[in-house]
Amino acid sequence: MDNGVYIALLRAINVGGTKKLLMADLRAMFEAAGCTEVRTYIQSGNVVFRADPALAERIPELIEGEIAASKGFQVPVVTRSAAEWSAVVSGNPFLAAGADPAQLHVGFLAEEPGTARIAELDPNRSPQDALEVRGREVYLHFPNGTARSKLTVDYFDRTLGTTITIRNWRTVGKLLAMAGGD
Repeated sequence: MDNGVYIALLRAINVGGTKKLLMADLRAMFEAAGCTEVRTYIQSGNVVFRADPALAERIPELIEGEIAASKGFQVPVVTRSAAEWSAVVSGNPFLAAGADPAQLHVGFLAEEPGTARIAELDPNRSPQDALEVRGREVYLHFPNGTARSKLTVDYFDRTLGTTITIRNWRTVGKLLAMAGGD
């Protein structure tokens, strides 16, 4: 599924009121950077686009810089190729174990953490919840919802030493479909 299609995830825009970014402006930023077939999904920074691999690798830096320059705030950007995204979907250990898809999320990491960092994650931090790190993803199962979970972006950022942005399973599936996957 290597078709020059990529998915970019922006963390924490249009959700708390302080980091408003119109999706039309976001699409324009990607197009100005040289991307084509730019599409967004919902108002929380999910972008599907086409680019050559060299450009796609630079997209986080380019888009983060443009947002900082034009909007005055910092927003982390994490990208995956369509092929990587497809592997994320097919590799969900909780789905394979029969978990309700409505209770599943995936955390996408900017960098793959080392084994020492992963070992620092406390499996009992949020006893009702479960997590599994696989490469640059953290698969999450929230049987009681996310509102009271102690598995937060701040916890993962601090413990794993990299940036994370989390999407629910429905969004993960929708982005796969938009990227031309199953």
